[in-house]
Amino acid sequence: MPRRLTLPGALAVVVGSMIGSGIFRSPAAIASRVPTAAALMSVWVAGGLLALCGALTLAEITTALPRTGGIYVIVREGWGRLPAFLFGWAEVVIIRAAALGAVATTFAEYTLRTLGYDPRIAPYDTIVHQVAAVAIVVLAAVNIAGVRSSALLLEVATVVKAGALLLIALGAVWLAPALAHTAAATHAAAISPSAVGLALVAVLWAYDGWADLSFVAGEVVAPDRTLPRALIGGTLAVLGIYCAANMAYLAVLPISQISASRLVAADVADRLVGHWGVAVVGVAVVIATVSTLNGSLLTCPRIFFAMADDGLLFRPVAAVHPRYQTPYVAIALAALLGVAFVLARTFEQLADTFILAIVPFYALAVGAVFPLRRRAGYRPSFRLPGYPVVPALFVLTAAGVLGSAIADPASRWPTLAVIGVVLAGIPVFYYVRYRAGPEIVAEAEG
Repeated sequence: MPRRLTLPGALAVVVGSMIGSGIFRSPAAIASRVPTAAALMSVWVAGGLLALCGALTLAEITTALPRTGGIYVIVREGWGRLPAFLFGWAEVVIIRAAALGAVATTFAEYTLRTLGYDPRIAPYDTIVHQVAAVAIVVLAAVNIAGVRSSALLLEVATVVKAGALLLIALGAVWLAPALAHTAAATHAAAISPSAVGLALVAVLWAYDGWADLSFVAGEVVAPDRTLPRALIGGTLAVLGIYCAANMAYLAVLPISQISASRLVAADVADRLVGHWGVAVVGVAVVIATVSTLNGSLLTCPRIFFAMADDGLLFRPVAAVHPRYQTPYVAIALAALLGVAFVLARTFEQLADTFILAIVPFYALAVGAVFPLRRRAGYRPSFRLPGYPVVPALFVLTAAGVLGSAIADPASRWPTLAVIGVVLAGIPVFYYVRYRAGPEIVAEAEG
């Protein structure tokens, strides 16, 4: 596929993929797990720094491996074909469908709220799932039509949603009581380590997207310069925007109200300027989630494409559209799975499932820098600062997040179920290799 994504488009992929449903929908779950202002801000900063560690590492690796497929290619080159296949398997059966479903659900909830309907009550609690499914289908068609149209939509929507969050922050500073008052009122609450770990799971959902540019690295213009600038610059920008937005939320609403607010940005706007503010913020969130949904459908079907090109999925999935030059079968497959998930599960179920399934593979991708640096042919044009501390910190924190989810009784069995589904891909891998035959396997392995 041709290289068409320039720096503005690449930045839009990073920022547009990160700023989506999380900052507008996850604060309630986070505040319920860490019910003090100081702890809330701490986990948001910690999540941002963790994402930055990952982005710095991928900025190095992708300049050495600027190929379509992202995490799949990095894990394959660093650890071998079985871990790479397990990532692709998890993407097919869990990760991508859960991500598309969670983002589309937030889009549908804010759309109904903006139109004056409450998505928490019947029949609108059911209509939410239907609207979300339609959104996935429409944006899949946009992405099949071409990378340029998709990237343009990302650029415009990214400016709108980042601007909306900054306006909320400025409005809170101008009109709301001081943050210190709210923080003091919640200072005495006790927080367990497992609660912090589960809060970080929700925060990581909000920051997810920092790695999405790697999935289309093979379509980025001048990847040796563009990839590091977009990955690092985009992640830093989102970290700053998220901190400002959460300070605004805390300045306007007590943390007890944040923990009960499914649509916190709309509730903050309502408190600041009334019903017209809800409409303005609702429109901005709709644009934000459309952009993130679009970014996900732009980047992640390239995983299916790369797997099929390796002979680990049905070969037609690697088909490129003769007119639009896009992996249209892979995009259609991702959309179909997303629709199936969004019709059956809630936002919280989808978001937690996504993070618990993808965090181990993020750790493998970031950790791949260790074996790759020992190879003679590894020549990145960008070297991450702080090696080996930066990637090691990411890997250890990811392990801690997964451990916290397993240790907590409420999330233990769902977490183990996700891990079980991922590991079920091991026999599938060997079956696929057996069906492929020794000649195809040898060709795929070079």
